[in-house]
Amino acid sequence: MDKKEMKQLIAKRVAKEFKDGDVVNLGIGLPTMVANYIDEDIDITLQSENGFVGIGPVPEEGKEDKDLTNAGGQYVTVKKGGAFFDSATSFGIIRGGHVDATVLGALQVDEKGNLANWMIPGKMVPGMGGAMDLVVGAKKVIIAMTHTAKGRPKILKECQLPLTAAGEVDLIITEMGVMKVTEKGLVLTELGPEATVEEVKANTEADLIIADDIKKMEV
Repeated sequence: MDKKEMKQLIAKRVAKEFKDGDVVNLGIGLPTMVANYIDEDIDITLQSENGFVGIGPVPEEGKEDKDLTNAGGQYVTVKKGGAFFDSATSFGIIRGGHVDATVLGALQVDEKGNLANWMIPGKMVPGMGGAMDLVVGAKKVIIAMTHTAKGRPKILKECQLPLTAAGEVDLIITEMGVMKVTEKGLVLTELGPEATVEEVKANTEADLIIADDIKKMEV
């Protein structure tokens, strides 16, 4: 798979984590793609921390509305019934525990559920932003990312970059598999369509517990 295909696979698998009635926040980057793959039979509400609910699929190229962007400045669409509000209301939703799941990218995740996704070495960044609120306010934290970066593992025994949050990650989904964060460690529950257990282990620094009922990823 090329990088585009990897991201599509991850987004499709993440979309299967939701159920009717969920309020879901999609982070910038890869997580935004999840909106394109949500089953039409599932009624969920997508929220953006810059102040609206009712996000629809990513717009087709050339059909973007310059006034509609998510918190990362990416163009989005809004479904019928969407609503706009100020930042105080938006973060009241997040901090008040009204978000059922948040989907975020990551630079590093470790076997304790720690997350580092904001400090990029050698680059000037304004701060961790709304991610620090989302990871503690949402009922479920899903990390959607490619398994490695330039051949180096992103799933570690211990994060080396400054943390966004400690012990808040529930699920990690990459092109190579699905991993649950448990008290005993990371449990590999599903394998990507082109991955083997040995390949996942070779590309993961953290120790993995292989589920007895491990299966191929459904997308």
